[in-house]
Amino acid sequence: MTRAFLLSTALIVAAPAAMAVEPHVAMQAYVDTQILTWAHDDTIIDAIAVQNTLTEGYDAVRIDALDKTWRAEVGTGSDMVDGVLTNAAADFLRTQIAASGGMITEVFVMDAQGLNVASSGATSDYWQGDEAKFQETYPKGAGAVHFGEIEFDESSQTYQAQISVTITDPESGTPIGAMTIGIDAEALM
Repeated sequence: MTRAFLLSTALIVAAPAAMAVEPHVAMQAYVDTQILTWAHDDTIIDAIAVQNTLTEGYDAVRIDALDKTWRAEVGTGSDMVDGVLTNAAADFLRTQIAASGGMITEVFVMDAQGLNVASSGATSDYWQGDEAKFQETYPKGAGAVHFGEIEFDESSQTYQAQISVTITDPESGTPIGAMTIGIDAEALM
């Protein structure tokens, strides 16, 4: 085989890998310049702290029961779902979405168990603790960021990529929860 053929084959094989990195670079830049400017706002910190006090002793059976209840009640106007959608932190999240100029499609905050604390809109489930958005942030500690793949999101009805970050206590630096931000995939590029 000729050297030119081998080089062009190597470039063709490497191109998808190089292109796959670009969205993560753009997402990290958005995290650094936009999300981290408000991610640790007192409204979010306070909401997580209050819920952590309530849920710190929850076991897997209780969490599973809450998640099943949430799934059954989404879209019905239940107290459980409405409590996550109609609090000060949820209002703050919706303000951030409005200020993003269409870049952010959804935001939700989780406590130390991975349970929803506040959300800009109803999520499909209450417990995020079994998903990478939580497992790759909160347990990893301060500064952890997880970039999800670009996919169609039923709740926001858009193609989006999710960025998740650990939320820490601003005084101690201790992780207290996590936050996931849905980013419009087209606006990202």
